[in-house]
Amino acid sequence: MIELYTASTPNGWKASVTLEELELPYELHAVNLMENEQKDPRYLALNPNGRIPTLVDDGFAIFESGAIMMHLAEKTGRLLPTDPHGRSRVIQWLMFQMGGIGPMMGQANVFFRAFPEKIQPAIDRYQHECRRLFEVLDNRLQDAEWLAEDYSIADIANWCWTRIHFWSGVPLDGLDAMQRWMAAMEARPACQRGIEVPNRLELPRDDDVAGIQAQGEQSRKILTK
Repeated sequence: MIELYTASTPNGWKASVTLEELELPYELHAVNLMENEQKDPRYLALNPNGRIPTLVDDGFAIFESGAIMMHLAEKTGRLLPTDPHGRSRVIQWLMFQMGGIGPMMGQANVFFRAFPEKIQPAIDRYQHECRRLFEVLDNRLQDAEWLAEDYSIADIANWCWTRIHFWSGVPLDGLDAMQRWMAAMEARPACQRGIEVPNRLELPRDDDVAGIQAQGEQSRKILTK
């Protein structure tokens, strides 16, 4: 039995959407980030970094969302080609998300939404870099339906983050190819199921001032743990 320890975050969705796409049965363990369960010694024994998600497959623990996705793809022979060039294309776009999209959007979220004091140079820095990375995605998707030619874990990884672009304060205006790709991802039943794990996250929109303040406070509590 596969066990998934996760929470409703973009990195958590990367694992749950992949499991849903591959139609693999799994036992779900929701990790309460507000209660600091990711720092519990029993959890740290599985994931020394104290973050989510963590996958346990036949007693073998795997941490880091990208590593989990690759493990599942290799286990099933799906969503990651076996030929060297096809495999490399997928891994390149997966690493693009892990080294660029994820960290930059994460920092934009922190400075734009979570910090009570608004440090405008930092906000500008991370929002501008997010937009630049989105333009890289858009340029690629003007020439291909999916990031690595065929649908893969690279699409899942990047979409799980870019779907909350509004929370980073980064618009998609003018990025028609990226918007087309995001709509195609959103329409996939496995993607719809995966983002409901362990529960649906409804981030407030810009006109919901009270909701933004409450979500920002939750984020600050997690960041300080």
